[in-house]
Amino acid sequence: MNFDLILTFLALGAFVGLAAGLLGIGGGGVMVPMLTAIFLSQNVPADQVVHLALGTSMACIMVTSLSSLRAHHANGAVVWPLVKLMVLGVVLGTFSATFIASMISSKALAIFFACFMGYVAIQMFSNSKSGQHASSATHHSINRIELVLASIGIGSISAIVSIGGGSITVPYLTWRKVDIKKAIGTSAAIGFPLSIAGSVGYLLSGWSHAAAIPFTYGFINLPAVLVISITSFFTAPIGANLTQKLPVGTLKKIFALLLATLSLKMLWNLQLLPCCNF
Repeated sequence: MNFDLILTFLALGAFVGLAAGLLGIGGGGVMVPMLTAIFLSQNVPADQVVHLALGTSMACIMVTSLSSLRAHHANGAVVWPLVKLMVLGVVLGTFSATFIASMISSKALAIFFACFMGYVAIQMFSNSKSGQHASSATHHSINRIELVLASIGIGSISAIVSIGGGSITVPYLTWRKVDIKKAIGTSAAIGFPLSIAGSVGYLLSGWSHAAAIPFTYGFINLPAVLVISITSFFTAPIGANLTQKLPVGTLKKIFALLLATLSLKMLWNLQLLPCCNF
């Protein structure tokens, strides 16, 4: 790994750590397009590059989400009864979906990823102020069967687009009248077991594929995970603490535009947008 690549991974880790802590999103929306571009520059075959980006991103989220979880817990922003009810469904959905993702082509995954992130960007931009003053948590009113089914869905989609689940969990919990800051903290807590299940799934589902680049195991590139995690571990708590101080609505609008741009960039990298040039 050359020096420039190390610096790129360190900077990427610093940014996704902040994003994960601040918005409870896990950072996959940024990591997957960036890793796709980086791996393509390392001559990873196009039919494997998105799988490798997804698996590597999911493994990075393990460290980021753990650090974010600790910070949100220290701030009293994790609703642990909700976490306990949701964790099994999230783990089952995530693990199962990684094997589905391994059978889908890179181009199809890229299109699904871009469409989903486009949807997330629209939701973040248009609803950036909704929920900011939501009432205190009323999670006891949420039906348990609904919660389990929602958790499986959250885990499944999160695995296919390699996110910590916050893009789905936070809107769902705020819709169910959980305070926005507690929804973000709870999402960060759910993101840790989700990322473990996803990482194991991508490791196993990609094990039979030939390693695209050195030190790649399954669909996980270990050097990228280690270097990205160095900075993300330290910046995630900073982001979590900033949640209590910064105008999250404004930041969501900025981040929504970034997600949309990176998703289009990813499609262009895979020559799915031949008329565009970034």
